[in-house]
Parts: sequence; C-alpha cells; structure tokens
Amino acid sequence: MTKAIDKTYLFEKMPVKKAVLRQILPAVASQMIVLVYNLADTYFVGLLNEPGQTAAVAIASTPFLLLTAVSNLFAVGGASLIARALGQHDKARAKRISSISFWCGLFSALIFSGLFWLLASPILRLCGATDATYDIAFGYAKWVIIIGGAGTILNVLLADIIRSEGNALIAALGVSMGGAANIILDPFFVLPEFLGMGAAGAGAATAISNMLATLFFLAYIYKKRKVNVISIDPRHLKHVREHIVGIVTIGIPSAIQYVLTVVSVAAVTKFVSGYETEAVAGLGIVKKLDRVPLYFSIGVSKGMLPLLAYNFASGDQKRRHNAFLFGCGISLGFALLCLICYEIFAPFLTGLFIKDASTITYGANFLRIAVVAMPLMSVCYPMIIQFQAMGRVRESLVCSVLRKGVADIPLLFLMNALIPLYGLMAVQPIVDTAALIVAIYFYRRLSEKQKDSVFP
Repeated sequence: MTKAIDKTYLFEKMPVKKAVLRQILPAVASQMIVLVYNLADTYFVGLLNEPGQTAAVAIASTPFLLLTAVSNLFAVGGASLIARALGQHDKARAKRISSISFWCGLFSALIFSGLFWLLASPILRLCGATDATYDIAFGYAKWVIIIGGAGTILNVLLADIIRSEGNALIAALGVSMGGAANIILDPFFVLPEFLGMGAAGAGAATAISNMLATLFFLAYIYKKRKVNVISIDPRHLKHVREHIVGIVTIGIPSAIQYVLTVVSVAAVTKFVSGYETEAVAGLGIVKKLDRVPLYFSIGVSKGMLPLLAYNFASGDQKRRHNAFLFGCGISLGFALLCLICYEIFAPFLTGLFIKDASTITYGANFLRIAVVAMPLMSVCYPMIIQFQAMGRVRESLVCSVLRKGVADIPLLFLMNALIPLYGLMAVQPIVDTAALIVAIYFYRRLSEKQKDSVFP
C-alpha cells in the first residue's frame, strides 16, 4: 500500500475509532510535551523560591499567548482548508494553501516581535507588571517573544499543516523534540548553580527549543517535498489573493479566542495584583496546572480537525459526526479525571512549584474553583474546532467570543465585588457553561439542515 493510498484509507475507510486514535494520540502526546515544558519553566523558576520571579513569568506568559493567536490564524485556517482540498482530491490547491499559510505566519511573527519590542513596557504593565516585577518579566518576554517569536509561531503552524495531510506522528515528533529540549535546557539556564539567569533563562530555553522544532519541520518538508502535499515554495505566493481570505476567515475564531484569552488572563492578573504578590504567584501556578486538561482537549481537537474537514468536504457526514463524538468522549473523560484529582490534591500539586506557604494556600484555593470549568471546556473547544472544520465561521466565532471577551470581563468586576479575590476564579466556569449551551444549539441546527441524522 503506497503512502498516498494509506492516507486516503485513513481518512475514508479506516474504522472511525481507529482513525481518530491514530490522529489524536500523537497530537495529544505532543500537546502534553508542550505542557510539560511550560510547567518546567514555572517549576524551575519556582525552585528559586522567589515569588517575584514566579509572578513575572505569569505576567509575561500573557502576551506570549498572543503568539499562539497569530499562529492559529494561519495554522487552523490553513489546516482546515488543506484537509478539505484533499477531501475533494485537489492536491494542487492544498500545496498552494500550505505555502501561503507558512509565509504569512513568518511575516506576521516578525511584525509581532517588532511591535512588542517597541511597546513592551505598556503591554507588560497592563498585564500586571509592577516596578518590582517588570525587569524580570521583560527578561523572560525578550527571549520568548522578541527573539523567539518566529520559532514559536512556526513550530505550531508547521505541526498543524503537516498533521492536516495525515502525518500526525511526524507533527508530534517535531513538537515533542522541541519540548524535550526545553526541559533539558531549563535547569541549566535558570538555576544559580549553572547559568543562573532565573526567569530570563526559562525564556531562553523556550526560544531555543521552539527554533529546534521549527528546523526539524523545515528539514522534513524539504526531504519529502516530492512525495508529500505540504509545501513552503515561495512561488505559490502568487496565489495569495486566491486563498488568503479563506485561510484567515477560518482561522479568525481561533485567533480571536486566544487574543481574548490574553485579555481575560491579563484582566484576572490585574485584579489579583491588587492583593498580594503571593496571590499573583499562586494564580500563575494555577494557570499552568489548569492547562493539563486544556492542552489535552486541544490535542484531541487538533488531531480530529483533518478527519472532520476531509469527511465534511467529501460528503461523508456520518463518518465526520461519529469521529467527532468519539473524540469528544475522550476529551471529556480526561477532564473529569483531572477535576477529581485537582479537587483532592490541590495543595500538594501547588506545592510542587514553590515552597512559600502563602502562595500554596492561594494557589490551592484558586485551583479548586477554576478547575470546575474544565469538563465544560473539554467539549466546548472541540465543538469550535468542528465548526471551523465545516467552514462555519459565524458559529465558531460566536462560541469563541462567548468563552472569552464578552461576558467574562464584566463578570470579573461583579464577582470580585461579591466575593473578593476568590470570586474571580468562578468566572470561567460560568462563561464556559453559556458557550457550551450555545455551541450545542448551533450544532443541532446545522445537523437538522444537513439531515444527516446526527441527533435522534
């Protein structure tokens, strides 16, 4: 069986559960590696036992998320269109879309890094930096955003477009390699017995690891350029007007969701910074821990996207829906397991990152409230990806904005007034509940229009 035939079999004929697992297991594994190296930054900085250092990483992580927004603008949009082009057996269009996605992602990365360099002070202070934490936060951001921004964006983008062709294992290998490098480099850059760079060292390790992953993907694309669909040939840029609107339109909901996540996280951090530095440090640890179910759900969604988009374009709506249900079940099951573990072991888990008693208390209390949102998110996120795979921009955009940006900012003021500090953590469960209800409503309407017997 040739490689091309094998990919067609994966998308069209392979038993649904096997096909989904073949796509999502590598994607989930790579997301878990990404999570581990993100946790490693906080862990090794936390070993310094300086709440100001941990708080600075949390502050700088907020604008760092904007890089993910930029990458998703072209990664999700590009991956969806590539898979749909393959579902219609149009390989030439898939090649053009992959190249345009890559070059637009690179140009955007350079622009973003330059703008942040010029506006670093107001951005970081808006995110909660104080005179005590600004220099440390900038040291971290200088590496991950200004120097390493292109590597961060291209690492995510190339993994997504390579996965869209059915090469989930290669995508996972590249991301995992970068993550492993980050974990190895962190202690050497951060800890005083080595280079002793503190939070800035964690940023340097992240920048280097993302660039290594990007170089791996570029080498793979070059080596397989004659047999694979994915291309970065700049000559395809002459078709940019033909495809850029479609790429950006599909990618906008994911990009906006990350942008609004940055706004939301910055707002929460700003509220919390009005209390104590230890509370900010505790929030930073929680924002790392609650990424475990989040990144798992993202991995499931990224793995499913090519299958959903391909089968939607090919007209096999039953196979698309069955794949979606199976993936959602896996995502929800893991989120429920995390909910139980976090509620029981909150102080222990928070204490893994820092030994300061006050920070542990804040972090444990925050975690027990915030994690209630995870089962809701674990279904809501795949629902949004499903809409993007189907080209339903309005539905995915409404659900994305509901999760972040419309209701949560006003609710922060209300909940902080009703339950000072701790009420802030209850906002996300509330907005995720609303977003999930709306997403299910949209999906039912789409299913009824298609008459594919999705719902009984």
